[in-house]
Amino acid sequence: MNDKKNYGFTTTILHNDRLKGIEHGSLHKPIHTSVAFGYADARQLASVFQGKEPGFRYGRQGNPTISALEDKVNKMEQGVGTLCFATGMGAIGAVFQSLLRAGDHVVSSAFLFGNTNSLWQTTMGQGVAVSFVDATDVANVAAAITDQTRVVFVETIANPRTQVADLRRIGELCQQRGILYIVDNTMTTPYLFRPKSVGAGLVINALTKSIGGHGNALGGSLTDTGVYDWSRFPNIYENYKKAAPAQWGLAQIRAKGLRDFGASLAPEAAHHIAVGAETLALRMERTSSNALALAGMLEADERVAAVHYPGLKSHPQHGISTELFRSYGSLLSFELKDGIDCFDFLNRLKLAIPASNLGDTRTLVIPVAHTIFYEMGAERRASMGIAESLIRVSVGIEDADDLLDDFACALEGC
Repeated sequence: MNDKKNYGFTTTILHNDRLKGIEHGSLHKPIHTSVAFGYADARQLASVFQGKEPGFRYGRQGNPTISALEDKVNKMEQGVGTLCFATGMGAIGAVFQSLLRAGDHVVSSAFLFGNTNSLWQTTMGQGVAVSFVDATDVANVAAAITDQTRVVFVETIANPRTQVADLRRIGELCQQRGILYIVDNTMTTPYLFRPKSVGAGLVINALTKSIGGHGNALGGSLTDTGVYDWSRFPNIYENYKKAAPAQWGLAQIRAKGLRDFGASLAPEAAHHIAVGAETLALRMERTSSNALALAGMLEADERVAAVHYPGLKSHPQHGISTELFRSYGSLLSFELKDGIDCFDFLNRLKLAIPASNLGDTRTLVIPVAHTIFYEMGAERRASMGIAESLIRVSVGIEDADDLLDDFACALEGC
């Protein structure tokens, strides 16, 4: 194969390791467990530490197995560089730990993953102001921006209520103002959507979810798309300005967020995720198709009060989703009508499993208000549109008829 040819998404990921050359002709990059890397020439070791030439320093900052995964994710997102972390939250936390300072201001979507919301509360306690806005309308983001705004942060499809941010217009606004635009692409994945196309400077993926896809490894990634001009960012330390400005952001995040923060991805997990990623496109097509069918069935059932899925024409951001996304993803949520106990309903399901992960091959369900969003309290849940009966569904790759029958039977009480 010619590695200069522009192959399709799956072909590129499937053959990426092999085309870069692997020890002993292996088809997968092997698991490198060593945390230290020796050099025959001590001067070369110093040169690697000083960033004058490529090489591995210490396992906390990466190794060949992790580097191979970073290259795969980078190709998925069409970035200029990618760093991997122990979890998706590790990636998000490292960005804010390394790029924000006391007195800075962030504009964030109000519709957030529960742990990201919790992280923002911690960040606020450290002197960074955060404004939570309804990011489905760019006007709300624009109104919240101040002279101290350093970052605008949104998710593509919000977990769990599936609100879709006004992604393209927010990107245009950030480019006009010189503000770093960060997009969490976990719910769409780079197969369904590339945030680079709407001006995102940094893209986050929780690799634990659909990219790894099998619920057997934790991981997260951060990709610099090359869109943002780092010479406009005021918080870059002088010692990371030695290279070209395009490299400043990742250099500082690697040092301050990965080396110092320590949220390092394990090589075994990197290997699991890299192998899982090979079938991302196939799984996203199946789970998206299943999710659309299930959402349609639930919407038509008189015992269901509301269904939240961007693929439904009734969804407020259906038009934006259709314009931007290849399909609508595997995440949906729905509310049962008064008088139907959500726990009893969940306990009647035979295939769908009560569990907290997303993007697995199996369909997973969870009562949101009582579990992953319980800690934030009823008032904050209400502000995010999370009803007490809301059930989140991460749709898997089961045969569609079996999946629909399972939910129909549970609604019937059988």
